[in-house]
Amino acid sequence: MFEHLDVNSLLVNYGYWAVFIGCLLEGETILILGGLAAHQSSLRLVHVIVIATMGGMLGDQILFWTGRYYGPRLLPRLHRQQATIDRVSGLIERYPTASIFSVRFLYGMRLIGPLVIGASRLSPIRFSLINLLGAAVWATLFVMAGYWAGEALENLLGNLKPYRLPIFIGVVVVAAGVASFRHYRAKTRAAQSSQNESKATRH
Repeated sequence: MFEHLDVNSLLVNYGYWAVFIGCLLEGETILILGGLAAHQSSLRLVHVIVIATMGGMLGDQILFWTGRYYGPRLLPRLHRQQATIDRVSGLIERYPTASIFSVRFLYGMRLIGPLVIGASRLSPIRFSLINLLGAAVWATLFVMAGYWAGEALENLLGNLKPYRLPIFIGVVVVAAGVASFRHYRAKTRAAQSSQNESKATRH
């Protein structure tokens, strides 16, 4: 059965949908894979960047409007994310424009950030324009990273078609490892911050 599987056809038919849905949910890993596919001519580079931009922007718009309508009731329930909520709130107060643009690049803030920004009553038009710019820059950077990685691997290995599955698995494993490390670091910092606050309260 698998010998008749046309990987290139699957990428052409479903690759753009995978990029769009992946950018709605998380993004970086699927963007790198999309860049690799574009390097192999399975997908068009410009199309991947445009679709990733639209998916990333739409995901944040949904979160923004969720925060705008339900933030006052939803955010107080997210006790584990309180440190992130406070951090984003502080950024919005001091640097509203920069916080909209950069929130997608900051680990742990991709989901919480737009919710908090929506709840802050910031102008929806302002958010949409800056969100579009941020999504375009974010998509371009990660897609091109995947494209250049494909270039480097091709220089090293030659024809990449026989290595598509190992490369895919490798990218996913590395991305999962980086995410786990960053999550562990964030938890450690939160625990240290909590301990420091507890000590300060006692004194």
